[in-house]
Amino acid sequence: MKKIILLLPLLLLMSCYDAERNCAAFKTGKFKFEYEVDGVKKTTVFERNDSIEIETFEGKTDTASIRWVNDCEYILQKIHPKNMTEEKAIGMKILTTSKNSYTFEFGMIGVDTKQRGTVTKIAD
Repeated sequence: MKKIILLLPLLLLMSCYDAERNCAAFKTGKFKFEYEVDGVKKTTVFERNDSIEIETFEGKTDTASIRWVNDCEYILQKIHPKNMTEEKAIGMKILTTSKNSYTFEFGMIGVDTKQRGTVTKIAD
C-alpha cells in the first residue's frame, strides 16, 4: 500500500508532461530531411518562407505552396505537378520541437496512412 501511495505523485507528474511544440520557430528557414530508402541514405534540403517551399532532392528542384492551418499544421501543394500523384496535397503536422529540429507526421490529404520523420533547421 505504501508503494502505491509513493507512486501516485510520480504518475500524476508524468501525466502532466506535454511535448514541447514551438512550431512558430520552424515556419521559415532552411531545413534538411534525412531518411533511408532500401538501405540508402537520402537527403532533401528545402527552404521555406510563410507561403512557399523550395525543395531540392537529388539535384532536382521543386516548388510547393504552403497553406498554414494553424501554427503546427500546414498543407503543401506542388505548384508544377508532373503527374497525378504530385497533384495531391500533402498534410504536414509538427508533433514535437527541440532547439533546431522537429518531428512531424505527413500524408496525402484524404488518405489515412501517415509517415513520420525528423527535420533539422540548418539556417534562419
